[in-house]
Amino acid sequence: MKFVDELFELYRGRLQGTEDDLDMITLTVLGEMSEADILSVIGEMPKDELAWLFRVYLYEGLKEKFNRDQIPVRHNREFH
Repeated sequence: MKFVDELFELYRGRLQGTEDDLDMITLTVLGEMSEADILSVIGEMPKDELAWLFRVYLYEGLKEKFNRDQIPVRHNREFH
């Protein structure tokens, strides 16, 4: 998680780590990166990080679809 580690070090001590802070960091970074920049970061990820990224993408996408269809997602185990 080289890129995440670099962002963490950049913002360490400046923010509290609230969900609002994390949203702000994420939106700021995405707003400043080109598609080529994003693909470059993804291209540097080891296979296990790439698999984790895809897992989170699938999980969050499906969760959003279930919520949109008003099908409750039951929490029977810790995801992370």
